[in-house]
Amino acid sequence: MQPSMRIACHAWAYNNLPLEEAVGTIARLGFRYIDLGTGPHLDAARAAAQPEAEAATILKLLKQFDLVLTDLYLMLPLINAADPAQRETQISLFERLIPFAAALGTPGVTISPGLIQKDGADHSLARAIPALLRMLQSAEDTDLRISFEPHMDSVAQKPEQARLLLEAVPGLSITLDYSHFICQGIVRREIEPLMEYVAHVQVRQAKRGVLQTAYDDGTLNIPELLQDLHNTGYRGALTVEYMTTFGWHKMKEVKISTETVRTRDALRAARARLESTPKPR
Repeated sequence: MQPSMRIACHAWAYNNLPLEEAVGTIARLGFRYIDLGTGPHLDAARAAAQPEAEAATILKLLKQFDLVLTDLYLMLPLINAADPAQRETQISLFERLIPFAAALGTPGVTISPGLIQKDGADHSLARAIPALLRMLQSAEDTDLRISFEPHMDSVAQKPEQARLLLEAVPGLSITLDYSHFICQGIVRREIEPLMEYVAHVQVRQAKRGVLQTAYDDGTLNIPELLQDLHNTGYRGALTVEYMTTFGWHKMKEVKISTETVRTRDALRAARARLESTPKPR
């Protein structure tokens, strides 16, 4: 029987390697599920221009290593830029990437809600709403789940800002990466109102003021996180996501594979405990 929450690894952990080597590394670590994203591994312009061909190439690679795609992250942080031309360029690119995402067969697409732009947080947040509405509408004829990640430097780095976007854009969901909240000192009770909207999860150890750290130094309570997800009926993927953007919000330069495996094993143990708990009669 397939576990209720599949455990994946994000290819961004190996952005320093070509895609084939990154995928092979993830498979050799024992993962059967993978997240992909734009950046060194994916040329967004080429994928938009040749969606079927690019998707076929990636699917062939995933099949070679017996991996299944659990999410596609399209990092387009200027969807709310002050310059209308910049906004249109990124939103239009997203629209043209929908056929690529559909051809890949990804269950969902994660996006940034947009960064805080030079004219300030309020204007940036206000412009994000029509951008997200249009992006969601562009995928309405597909089965794709569209979710945004509340992340550092974005217009939705606080739970209340994320909730505002969810209320303003019906049908939008969340890709939850708890480390961004932990880094800000945001506690569990403040995050709870978002849990019912979670459609994808990324996992990395962090602590206050530090967006990435070694497993033993982090404060993320993995059993508690999985219990909270389980209580809201979450049955999606749990993606281990250590990153090579060392220094961003004091991200520590950790041993990526070592920390990935330790976090994977902690997720497996917490999931096993959940699955072994007798259901109430």
